[in-house]
Amino acid sequence: MAKGFNRPAGGRKMQQGNMMAQLQKMQQQMAETQEKLAEETVEETVGGGVVKVVMTGAQVCKSIEIAPELLEDADAEMLQDMLLSAVNLALDKSRKLAEDRMSAVSGGLSGLGLGL
Repeated sequence: MAKGFNRPAGGRKMQQGNMMAQLQKMQQQMAETQEKLAEETVEETVGGGVVKVVMTGAQVCKSIEIAPELLEDADAEMLQDMLLSAVNLALDKSRKLAEDRMSAVSGGLSGLGLGL
């Protein structure tokens, strides 16, 4: 019998072509997911809700709200600490959202035989 007699013709090229098609599809899905993340928001509050930060899934701060009663005491240091805490918590939540959405798309990498 000749070498390679029972092998499908072009098998390796078909596998590479299929892998490229899967990668292109995943790339498109990732771009779409990133666009959606730019519109999706998370919200974080501190100080019992007196400071609220809204952030997009793309880590863009959309708004910071401060309850008027917090300003009556005019404690600038406390306000700065609360703002810093709220922004950092919102960033963490935004990163987690992005990670969850992107892993749903990139989870298919393991099936491509790339060793990821």
